[in-house]
Amino acid sequence: MYLYLANNPRTLILATSPSEERIGKPRRALVFRAGVNSTQAVVEFLPKDEVDLSSAVRLTQRGIKGCLGMISVENDLFLAVVASATEVGNTRPSETTPEVVARIQEVAFYSLTSSLWDDVDSGSNVDLSERDYNNPQAYEHPCAPLSKILSSGTFYYAVDSQWDLSTRLTRRLARDPKDSKDVGAYDEKFVWNEYIARSLLDFRERLDPHEHDDFDRCQFIILTIQGYVGVFSMALPAPPTNGAPTIATLSLISRLGWKRAGTRFNTRGVDDDGNCANFVETETLFSTDQHCTSYVQARGSVPVFWEQQGLQTFGQRIQITRPHASQPAFERHFAHLTEEYGPTHAINLLGTKENEAILSSAYDRHLSIARAGLGDELSVTHFDFHAQVRIGGHDSVMRELRRVEAITDHVDSFGFTMCDASSNDLITSQRGIFRTNCLDCLDRTNFVQDILSRTTLEQYLMLIRREWIHSSPLWLHHRELWAENGDALSRIYAGTGALNTSYTRSGKRTLAGVFSDATKSVSRAYINNFQDKAKQASIDMFLGNMSSQRQVTIFDPIHDSVRAALDKRLPEYSHTKRCVIYVGTWNLNGRPPSESLLPWLFPRDSFDPDMFVLGFQEIVPLTAQQIVQTDPEKRRIWETQIIETLNRRPNKKSDYVLLRSEQLVGTALLILVKTELTAVIRNVEATTRKTGLRGMSGNKGAVGIRLQYHDTTFCFITAHLAAGHANVEERNMDYRTIETGLHFLKGKTILSHDNVIWLADTNYRIDLENEVVRHLTESDSFDALLAADQLKQVMDAGVAFSGYEEGPLLFRPTYRYDLGTDNYDSSEKMRIPAWTDRVLYRGHQLDLSTYSRAELKGSDHKPVYAVFRPNIRLVDTAKRATLARLLLNSVLHTEPGEKLDDKLALMVLPEDFHSNELPPPSSDEHTWWDTLDLPNGILPISSFTSHPYHYSKNPFDGQSSVDTSVSSSPSSSDDELYSAAVMTPDRLPAVLRKPPPPPPPSF
Repeated sequence: MYLYLANNPRTLILATSPSEERIGKPRRALVFRAGVNSTQAVVEFLPKDEVDLSSAVRLTQRGIKGCLGMISVENDLFLAVVASATEVGNTRPSETTPEVVARIQEVAFYSLTSSLWDDVDSGSNVDLSERDYNNPQAYEHPCAPLSKILSSGTFYYAVDSQWDLSTRLTRRLARDPKDSKDVGAYDEKFVWNEYIARSLLDFRERLDPHEHDDFDRCQFIILTIQGYVGVFSMALPAPPTNGAPTIATLSLISRLGWKRAGTRFNTRGVDDDGNCANFVETETLFSTDQHCTSYVQARGSVPVFWEQQGLQTFGQRIQITRPHASQPAFERHFAHLTEEYGPTHAINLLGTKENEAILSSAYDRHLSIARAGLGDELSVTHFDFHAQVRIGGHDSVMRELRRVEAITDHVDSFGFTMCDASSNDLITSQRGIFRTNCLDCLDRTNFVQDILSRTTLEQYLMLIRREWIHSSPLWLHHRELWAENGDALSRIYAGTGALNTSYTRSGKRTLAGVFSDATKSVSRAYINNFQDKAKQASIDMFLGNMSSQRQVTIFDPIHDSVRAALDKRLPEYSHTKRCVIYVGTWNLNGRPPSESLLPWLFPRDSFDPDMFVLGFQEIVPLTAQQIVQTDPEKRRIWETQIIETLNRRPNKKSDYVLLRSEQLVGTALLILVKTELTAVIRNVEATTRKTGLRGMSGNKGAVGIRLQYHDTTFCFITAHLAAGHANVEERNMDYRTIETGLHFLKGKTILSHDNVIWLADTNYRIDLENEVVRHLTESDSFDALLAADQLKQVMDAGVAFSGYEEGPLLFRPTYRYDLGTDNYDSSEKMRIPAWTDRVLYRGHQLDLSTYSRAELKGSDHKPVYAVFRPNIRLVDTAKRATLARLLLNSVLHTEPGEKLDDKLALMVLPEDFHSNELPPPSSDEHTWWDTLDLPNGILPISSFTSHPYHYSKNPFDGQSSVDTSVSSSPSSSDDELYSAAVMTPDRLPAVLRKPPPPPPPSF
C-alpha cells in the first residue's frame, strides 16, 4: 500500500497498491483528517475510486506495510506507519494459512494537523548545523524517540492478519474457528500498540460485514508484539522406508508484556494490579508435516514492591519499598498466572549473598503465604545459579537441574501441547508452566529456560522419533535461537546483549566470552545511568501512561451517519417477537439432589419457557480442597437431574438441551434451551471471575455466560458474594470487581449487552434485630423488612447495582432454614433471616412477569425464580445490508462540481444541530432580540413569577420543573438576595445600553 498527502484540508490517505490489487486485495483507501482537536481524527474507509489522488503527493517511494495507530503528541496528531520490515520466516509451514512473521525495521510518524514536520525525519535527528546553532533541538521531530524504540528491531507482526502472533498456539486452537481468523481476537497484554490502535480497531468494528471483510483483507492495521521471533528450517532423517528427509521448522517466540513496561532500574517488581516488570511468555514451536508441538514458559521480575538504584554501578542496593503491602499484589500476579496457564512452578535463581538474599527471602515469605490459598497450584524451587557455576561451571547447571526432583516431576506433569498438522485437532495440551526469575530475568533466566525447552523437546522426540534426539542441526539451531532470544530481551530491558550467550551458542566457556560479558556489564552501567530515563519516558508515552495524555478518538462521519439512519429505520428491516425466559438461583449448601425440582422449575401448569437459566451456589462444599481445585462431578449430577426433570415433566410439550454450563468452584451457571432454538442462538461464551481471598480463591466470585438470541444479546451472571452480616462493603467490592473485571472475547463486558440478568446469592442481609425480623416475617410485613434490606439501601445510594431493577419482594426471606424444614435457623448461631438470593436485571426489552420462591427443603436456602417475557429482535440481514448500501451510496454521492471531501466536511456538525433553531439575522428594520415578549430585549421578572411575593420554580426549567427548595441552592444567602429583589416594590429602571442578549429561551 502507499501513503499519500493531500491538502485543503490536510489529509493522509492509505491506499492499496496496484500490485496488491492484482493478487486480489480490494481497491480501498483509508482516509485520515484531523478533527476538532489534537485528540480527534476523522477517518473514512472508501472505495479507492472515490478518493481523488490526482492532486495528492506520495510520501514514500517504498510501499507502506500498514498502520500502527494514531497518537497525540505536543498538541499535534500523528499517524504511525510501518515503513520497512523484513520477513523472519514461517513459524508453522504445515498450516494452510502461512504463519509468517516480519520484524519491523522502520516506523515513521506523519502529522495530520501541520506541515511543519513534513521535511523532518521522525526516525532520526536531522542535521541542524545549517538551521539553528543556538537551539539544536528546535527541529527534532516530536515522535523521534518513539520511532527510535519502534525501529530498534525488537517489534514483530504477523504478515497475514488472519493469524494471531500475540497468542500462544494452545489458546489459538481452542478458539472458535471463525474467531481464529479475526483481527480483533488477540491477547491484549502482549499487543504493544493497543493504545494507539484502539480507535482504529473500534472503527473497524463499526463497519458493515462487507466492509469489515474488505478492511481485513487490505491489512491496514498492524498489531505488533515486542520481544523476539526466530525461525529455522532443517532436514531431519527420514524413516528407513522413506528416503526423503523430513523438513522440520523450529521457532522461538518471546512476547514481552507491556502492562509494567520499562527499563532495568526504572521498572522493577510488581504493581498493585499484579503486573510484574520484564514479564515474558516464551513459546518453543517444533513443526513437521505430521505434528506441531508448542511449549510455553514465563519469566518475570520478583513480584513484590522493590527497587534498585542504578548509580552505584557494581553494588546496587535492593530496597523492599512496601514490605507489608506486597502480598495482595503478589497473590494477584500468581492468580493471573494460574488462571491463564494452570499450575505454576516458580524457579528462583537468586543467590544467597547480600542483596539478592534480601529479595529471595521476601519472595519465599510471600510464596508461603500465597500457597495457603493456591495449594498445589503453586510451588517453588530455589536454585542458586551463581553458586552452582562457581562449583562446577556452566556445564554442571543442566546436570544439577535434572537432579532436582520438583523440577523433573513438573516437567513430566506439565507436558506440552501437540496438534495434528493437517486438521489442527488437539492431541494433548500443556497443563502448567514454569516461571523462572533471577534479578533482572535476563542472563541466568535465559540459560535455564534454554535447558527446560531442550528437556521438553527431547521428551516429545522420544515419543515421536527417537533418532532425531541425536540430530546436530536441531540442537545447533536450538542453541542459536535461545542465544538470540537472550540478546534481544536483554537489549530491550538493559540496553546490551545478554551475558553467557557465547556459552549458549557454542556450549563452551571461552576467554573471548568472558571479555565480552565484562564489556557488556560496563555498557549496561553506562546505559542504565545516563540513557534509560529518556527511554522510559518514551515507552510511557507510547503506551499512554503519561498523566497528561489523552487517547485519540475517531469521528467517522460516513458510518456514523449511516448507522444513525439505520437505527431510526430499524422497523423497516426487523421485527420483534416475544419469548419466555425462566431464571432461577439456589444456594445448595453442598447438598446433592434429594427432592423433585418440579415446584421450582415449573411453578404452574402448561409452563413452557424458551430458555432456562439456572444459577447455583455452593454446588460443592466449600472445603479447602474444593477451593483449590474445581470438582465438576457435582455439577454434572445436577445437570443430569435437571434434564431428567424436564424430560419427565407432566404435559411435556418441548424438548430441551443443555446449551452451556460453567463452574467456578461452588458457583455454577447452566443454560438450557428448546431444541429448535439452538440454530438461532449464537456467540455463546462463558467466563469466570474470582473474588475470594483478594481474587485468589474461587470460593466467592461469579460465572457469566453471554449469548445472542436472534439479534438480541443477553448476559447472565450468577455470583456468590462475601458472607457476614456486617460485611456490606466487602459485598459492594465483590460486585464492583465482577462488574468491571468479568470480560468476554473482543473486550466485551457485562454492560456491552442489550439485557443483563444477575441471579445470585448476594449475601446482603436485613439490618434489624433477629426477633424483629422473625416477627415481621411471620406477619408478612415485607415493606418494613425491605426498608432495612442492605441490598435495597446500596442500590438506592448508587453504591452497587446502580441502574439495575428488581421485582417486588412479595415472598418471605429465603435464608436461613433448618435443613428439611420450613423453620428459620434454630442453631446456636440463630442467623437473622434475609433475602440473600436475588434476581436483578437491566434492559429496555425485559418484562418481568413473575418473581417468587419455591418451597423446597433440600438446602438451608429456598430457591428463587423469575420469569421474563422480553422482546427479541429479528433483523433481516439482507434488507439491512441493502438499506445500508443505499444509505452509504447516498452519503458518498456527489452532484456535478461537488467534492466528496467538501460534502463530508459538512457532516462534522452534531447530528442534533438544526439551523432553523437560530433566529433570522438582524437588519436595520428588525432585531431578533426585540419582540412583543421581549421588548428591547428585556425579559420581565413578572413574566415568570406567579405571585410578587412567592416563587417556586426555576423559570428556565420549563413546565416539567420540580419545586426548588432552599436546601438545593448553592447557599441560602443567594436565595435571600433573590427574594429581596423580587419583593422590592420600586423596580430599578431597565438599562438599554447592552449588547444583544442570547437567543430567547423556548418555554
